[in-house]
Amino acid sequence: MIPDAEVLKVLIEILTQLNIGNFQVKINHRKFLDAMVELSGCEKRKFKAICSSVDKLDKEPWEKVREELITMKGLTPQMCDNLEKFVKLIGKPRELLQRLKDEAIFKGHKEGEETIKEMDTLFEYLEAYDCLDSLSFDFSLARGLDYYTGLIYEAVLTDSDRVGSIAGGGRYDGLVGMFSNKPIPAVGVSIGIERVFVILEEKSKDDYTVRETET
Repeated sequence: MIPDAEVLKVLIEILTQLNIGNFQVKINHRKFLDAMVELSGCEKRKFKAICSSVDKLDKEPWEKVREELITMKGLTPQMCDNLEKFVKLIGKPRELLQRLKDEAIFKGHKEGEETIKEMDTLFEYLEAYDCLDSLSFDFSLARGLDYYTGLIYEAVLTDSDRVGSIAGGGRYDGLVGMFSNKPIPAVGVSIGIERVFVILEEKSKDDYTVRETET
């Protein structure tokens, strides 16, 4: 988890130095999502369909997402009730991880239990980097699941919801290997440059020390 922690540290440094306002980095793990779907009694083949609905929870209430899962994705009300317990797990990294342990949420699920250990290690490194306070552990985060294999994260402004996410990334161990003859583990992040510029332009309108140039 050292490279994963380093990338998150770099992301937080960049967003802090850009001075675009208060932000938060939402974080989750692909294997937690796999376990969540499996333990809720849903069919594995519906994984991506379920996650595409769950990922809307930052903009829509659970009731609307639940209706979509039943009417469009073919889930039963019981499956949705099971899923609800997971997708509403949001909190500070250390606190939520301790809750997962105390309540034995993934007890008996091998991948879920292993991922708890991974996240424990990650949070130790991030604590050493002094950037754990910028993170929110959020089980409703389910982005780019066609290729992410481990950690996933997304940065959002907490002062405004006009621009959506301003950065995102994760671990994609199988992606680079598709174009070579050997497996190449990888982790990364991308910054939404256009969205960042929109924010900076808006901020500069009130800053009379900034003047327009031909460039």
